[in-house]
Amino acid sequence: MKLELGTIEIKKVVLSQEEKIETGILFIDPIKIKELVLSDDRLKSCEIEIANPGESIRITPVKDVIEPRCKVGSSTGVFPGDINKVDVVGSGRTHVLKGCGVMTVGKIVGFQEGIVDMQGPGAELTPFSQLIEICLVLKPQEGLSPHLYEESARFAGLKVADYIGKFGKNIVPDTIDIFETLPLLDQIQQYPELPKVGYVYMLQTQGLLHDTYVYGTDAKHIVPTILYPTEVMNGAIISGNCVSACDKNTTYHHLNNPVIADLYKKHGKELNFLGVIVTNETVYLQDKHRSSDFVAKLSEYLGLDGVIISQEGFGNPDTDLIMNCKKVEEKGIKTVIVTDEYAGRDGASQSLADADKLATAVVTGGNANETIRLPKMDRLIGQLDYIDVIAGGFDGSLKEDGSIEVEIQAITGATNELGFNKMSAKGI
Repeated sequence: MKLELGTIEIKKVVLSQEEKIETGILFIDPIKIKELVLSDDRLKSCEIEIANPGESIRITPVKDVIEPRCKVGSSTGVFPGDINKVDVVGSGRTHVLKGCGVMTVGKIVGFQEGIVDMQGPGAELTPFSQLIEICLVLKPQEGLSPHLYEESARFAGLKVADYIGKFGKNIVPDTIDIFETLPLLDQIQQYPELPKVGYVYMLQTQGLLHDTYVYGTDAKHIVPTILYPTEVMNGAIISGNCVSACDKNTTYHHLNNPVIADLYKKHGKELNFLGVIVTNETVYLQDKHRSSDFVAKLSEYLGLDGVIISQEGFGNPDTDLIMNCKKVEEKGIKTVIVTDEYAGRDGASQSLADADKLATAVVTGGNANETIRLPKMDRLIGQLDYIDVIAGGFDGSLKEDGSIEVEIQAITGATNELGFNKMSAKGI
């Protein structure tokens, strides 16, 4: 598959009666966006607020972040199987509104949505402080169950990102990047002298609002399969989970997966990037065995020399991570695992729930139990009444002066495995 990714740099977002992009300024009509969101009668209200990098703003509770994108000259759409029809995506041309994000804000579970500060020490730990955030502050109808609230919030974010993304359909991009992965035998023959590398992409699928969707299908119901990397860039994988904030791979993370980006940068130079194996993180041991067996089998079938394995979540998924690593290594294929750690506030505890002597190459996002003091912000988007019970919070986290003391796991995207840290394929 060959994908042209056209980047349109967004420098400012303005609430207006107009809807257009002009000289890097995105004009959006909040009335039309509200109408789009509230066409789902499960939602009671939607407020549109803009947060800019560097402003004294705290956004919480954050559910998801989505980058606006659109297909150009195609009958297919981004986010296939979710809000657009199920078509294979990943080829043709896609335009990206870079520099902004659609952020869904709402207390769905309460203890597992996160915090994003647009300035200060908290801002340094999340990639989302660097984006102009178009915040959808959502409230459900009375009595709506958390599962239906999550689904309606998920669709709201995707629909708005898709709607706004289409403003860029006829805009000349600032840059165009080309990503191409050939059919397997052709790809191997293109760079026969380079090590053949794949990416094992673990998705959060533990249920109870810990779900990820592949072409609209809940990934806990799939067996591991192969994707072209460019499919991911068109929204084939979207977030539907309310896992702890620092561990959550938002839809923005999936669209901009840094492991895929780095592998493409090294493709044809240091390695031959053959593709992506997507797998799940299930609850039952039998399912873990099945999925890890499939991961190892597919890695062997593709003839890979090495794989990078990334994880989403912690605790129970640590077992999936190590089982994948161990079984792939036993096939004679070298691995690098990408994870974060929960080592206690003093850093002295066992940081992963599972381990194996074959896991010899590890990239870490850091210790999520480390604590941080977040100063009071001048403006709040959302609500603070749950801070003391948020994952990473504790009784007394919210101080009288408006500051917050929490573990960094409470910050959206702080230590997660796709947190845009500097990752590389070295060590394979």
